[in-house]
Amino acid sequence: MKGAIAAGHPMTAAAAEEILQDGGNAFDAIVAAHFCACVVEPVLASLAGGGYMLAQKEGADPIVYDFFVQTPRSRNSKTAPDFFPIHADFGTVLQEFHIGLGSIAVPGSVRGMFEIHRDLCTLPMSRLVEPAVKAAREGVRLSHLQAKIFDIVSPIYSATREARQTYISPTKSGFLVSENDLLKQPKLAETLGSLAKEGDKLFYEGDIANKIAQLCTEGGGYLTRDDLSHYQVIRRPPLQLKYRNARLFTNPPPASGGILIAMALKLLEQQNVGALGFGSYQHLDLLAAGMAATNQARLDMLLTNSDGVAEYLLEEQYLSQYRQQVADRAQCLRGTTHISVVDGFGNSASMTVSNGEGCGYMAPGTGIMLNNMLGEEDINPAGFHCWPENQRMTSMMSPSLLQLDNGTSVALGSGGSNRIRTAILQVVSNLVDFAMSPEQAVSAPRIHYENELLNIEPGFEDAALNMLKDDYPNQKRWEQLNLFFGGVHTVEFDGHHFHGVGDSRRGGVGVVVNGDP
Repeated sequence: MKGAIAAGHPMTAAAAEEILQDGGNAFDAIVAAHFCACVVEPVLASLAGGGYMLAQKEGADPIVYDFFVQTPRSRNSKTAPDFFPIHADFGTVLQEFHIGLGSIAVPGSVRGMFEIHRDLCTLPMSRLVEPAVKAAREGVRLSHLQAKIFDIVSPIYSATREARQTYISPTKSGFLVSENDLLKQPKLAETLGSLAKEGDKLFYEGDIANKIAQLCTEGGGYLTRDDLSHYQVIRRPPLQLKYRNARLFTNPPPASGGILIAMALKLLEQQNVGALGFGSYQHLDLLAAGMAATNQARLDMLLTNSDGVAEYLLEEQYLSQYRQQVADRAQCLRGTTHISVVDGFGNSASMTVSNGEGCGYMAPGTGIMLNNMLGEEDINPAGFHCWPENQRMTSMMSPSLLQLDNGTSVALGSGGSNRIRTAILQVVSNLVDFAMSPEQAVSAPRIHYENELLNIEPGFEDAALNMLKDDYPNQKRWEQLNLFFGGVHTVEFDGHHFHGVGDSRRGGVGVVVNGDP
């Protein structure tokens, strides 16, 4: 099977490549890659996390698989919630995260992979977990990026005895794994093998469910057996819109990222962006104005917590409030990773997943770090412990597909919390407005505007940036491309040639598979 892959780690991409070489399709490959990411990108992906996949099977309409986390069915816990803050050290700033058993939302990743497998895959699940099982059993050498992430969130991964034992450095006594350490996860290898044999009921109704429920019931968590057994993957039609000579399909509400990307594109389409020149003052001012408008729109969505308001953002009456602002101008690390795969049959898959940062607790004896999504401030606008019961949580994750009118198909997405929407926006604009190649579109410098601060990557002319100071006096100029600005892992197929581009900001790897064994 020919195809292309873009992912956040060489072994994640290699797992997908192995499956394509073995005759699997894009969906087989992306499921295998996700399992492998849970092993080799352990802070960013977990079997106890959640996410979304936007799939387009050749000849069929695109569909979104929503396997994101769900709030528990009740806010009552038998004991006081085990919920406490830690501080992650990003070097220049300390950021507060909340962890503990009271921060765990109902996981969706395992059921998501099995539902995708039942609908779209061709190879047995036992084959798809093989690369991940091998990596967990034999170990993976920690890359510089993965070691850096562990260092940032070390208070989480050393919060409990089982977590410390799982992620302890084999070379530095008393420290977590660091760069070039070999991380072995034999319990996780065994769990993956058991899931392949017994299916997702093992996680949601069987032994793993029992372990998670008992841990939470006795220790101060909200999750129960009922929460796990009732979890369902939701299939949704994607949000779609026409942007110039392209059609974008992206993650719909209740996720918020896709609707904000769509809104920003609607604002940009009134201007001849390509004629402004990439990186010009007019181009950057237009982008920043669009970001400022969608920031306000995001606040509207968070305050109302309404799907109807989300869709209202694309209506002309609402857009007109912000379009004039744009026309007059033209005028944190989160635990998220992304995988894109396209194959020679014309199948495309774009998957973004997250475990938050992890809650510090493992599902006992399984090697699985549990999520801390109920402790994510971004998706708890009403405050902690005030979440609506038994409801899908919202997210900025925006796996997307872009179809150009020349027949070219692009699958893309990003990690990066609030920067996901601006990273994808800029790559889409680079592809459509400036006719960049995928390599150019992903590697081009980016900006991000939020909370009255304009963050700027290197690569723009000083003259253009100085002109921006009148409208955006508060600027932070980064010294190099940085994972703060997302990681847009992108694949493209034009009917003849494949491109696979991993975003270097987040350790990305792109692979083109030629189909030869």
